Amino acid sequence: MQDKDPEIIKLGDIIQLSGFKIIEPGEMVIIRKLVGLQVRKFQEMIENFERLTIHLKPVHKTEQNMIYELHADLIHSGKNLNVQAEARNLFMALSDIFRKLEELIIKKK
Repeated sequence: MQDKDPEIIKLGDIIQLSGFKIIEPGEMVIIRKLVGLQVRKFQEMIENFERLTIHLKPVHKTEQNMIYELHADLIHSGKNLNVQAEARNLFMALSDIFRKLEELIIKKK
């Protein structure tokens, strides 16, 4: 399911990924599953989960290497939790933002 913006990938009504069009289809399958599983975990941790938006921005791109910069915005009960992470491995960057969001959720309880 796609939003009007071709850069945004919607996974249901509560997950939006932007900037992920550069990712290979095989990796996207894994990313979708990881994000979906993590969102379910967030929904169990907090009441009134509304949406998770993750924006991917490749930085310092060379032929052999790239640094992935991720910005995540989790909205619950009308409040925003924002985190960011950078890594050479996209899955490590995702892991970092999920860990940071969990820490913020626990801290705000």
